[in-house]
Amino acid sequence: MNQPTPVEMRRALLAGLSGYLIWGVSPLYFQFVGFASALEIVAHRVVWSLPMLFAALWFAGKLRPAFDALKDKRVLLTLAATSALISINWLLFIYAVNNDRVLEASLGYYINPLMSVAVGVVILREPLGPWRISAIVLATLGVLNLIIAAGTVPWISLALAFSFTAYGYLRKTVAVDGRIGLFWETAFLLPFALGAVIWIQMSGEGHFLQSPLKASLLILAGLVTIVPLLLYIIGARGLRLSTMGLLQFTAPSLQFAIAVLGGETFTSAHLVTFVLIWTGVAAFAWSQLRRDRAAVATSA
Repeated sequence: MNQPTPVEMRRALLAGLSGYLIWGVSPLYFQFVGFASALEIVAHRVVWSLPMLFAALWFAGKLRPAFDALKDKRVLLTLAATSALISINWLLFIYAVNNDRVLEASLGYYINPLMSVAVGVVILREPLGPWRISAIVLATLGVLNLIIAAGTVPWISLALAFSFTAYGYLRKTVAVDGRIGLFWETAFLLPFALGAVIWIQMSGEGHFLQSPLKASLLILAGLVTIVPLLLYIIGARGLRLSTMGLLQFTAPSLQFAIAVLGGETFTSAHLVTFVLIWTGVAAFAWSQLRRDRAAVATSA
């Protein structure tokens, strides 16, 4: 396999970082469309993502592989399951943003990679190592601290982390291009999304027909979904796994900043929890770098 050139690596780094930056600042967009409920936003997100994804597949010459993928029953059932998981994740995230709980959302996306490590160890029997053990223990202590000190279970954080971890695990079990997978996940959700849009409009709670501005903002939900994904795919193809693993923390860091600067409640209990999580993230990042260096040394 040919190694990417420095120019290709810089392009991949820019693309990957840009994707995570968009995901990181996405709460600002969802706050801007806060006039709509989480269900209405997700429904429009699905409806407008599908034609955009179809265009992306057509442009990349991936339409035939996309339809061939469904010939495998296992792929079909897996993507049906992941479509349910990603819709839950989207709903929870937008619900958190619309209810001034971005801090909990950012905590969930910090926990997510550490939960993925735990799943890899338990289900896939992957090697753990002291640094990853430390990361998981610190993340667990962080969550327990919030439960005990603040007297509340960060259910949004845990649900976001769990749903995305389960989504990532299932997606790894099928060898399907990321664009193709998301296209079919969105297609499976389309009937429900269209039904939701029609029901919301008929109930008088819909906002799509209220003004061209609100309609445009809801249509933009499709671009907010597709653009960072395509940038992520470009980055993942040209960068090492460890580099992408470090870049992924850009998104929750920006979400954290948006939450704190936006005036969300941030107590000493939150501070202790985030310090524990951040320390766990640092241990995880160091573990990623060590494994990547070892792999390079082995292949040299």
